[in-house]
Amino acid sequence: MKTDTLALFDLDNTLLPIDSDYEWGEFMVRIGAVDKAFYEKRNAEFFEQYQSGTLDPAEFLAFVLGTLAKFPRVQLNRWRQQFMDEVIHPAIRPAARNLLKKHQDNNDLVAIVTATNRFITEPIAHALGVEHLIAAIPEETPEGEITGKLVGIPTSGAGKIVHTENWLQTMNLSFDSFRHTYFYSDSDRDLPLLSRVNHPVAVNPNNRLKAYAEKQGWPLLQLFDD
Repeated sequence: MKTDTLALFDLDNTLLPIDSDYEWGEFMVRIGAVDKAFYEKRNAEFFEQYQSGTLDPAEFLAFVLGTLAKFPRVQLNRWRQQFMDEVIHPAIRPAARNLLKKHQDNNDLVAIVTATNRFITEPIAHALGVEHLIAAIPEETPEGEITGKLVGIPTSGAGKIVHTENWLQTMNLSFDSFRHTYFYSDSDRDLPLLSRVNHPVAVNPNNRLKAYAEKQGWPLLQLFDD
């Protein structure tokens, strides 16, 4: 595909009005797959750290992937489909689809770049009609079972740039291959990648990103009211 535009999108609280990582944890509690008291406490702690900007992504991924590793892949896949049906599909809004479609109709190279792991986000990207997904990669056995380990570095903060550059290199491309580079995100944790593109857009921004974006003169976009 020949295009002069790269359009990158964060996922949680950007294309979705929810945090899929957090909601997956709540879902696992709800169906009784994990200990309610322990998991709810840890999930809430991590979510609070994320909102305050103090989350250690490696520690969080070790917790999430370690939990996934306790279950057979066949069972995880069944639960994931239930999660998609009950949580994700009802959360997908026309405004997000329309934003993606604007870039897709322009034949832009479109990708989701998310800190949430690929096991959770792969079917979400598919549901949104996005072919390319850059996400934290769980290590798998040759049989497809999740080991609990992370492949490479987390896809958060500056790690989003590293993973995006690596992905572009697989197509013999780089950021410099494009005249226009967009990144849409809600969080100040994404400032490294927002600052790397020439069209940063603050979508449903948290207070820290909103203040920074206003100071920089970046466009603000409110996709959701909730």
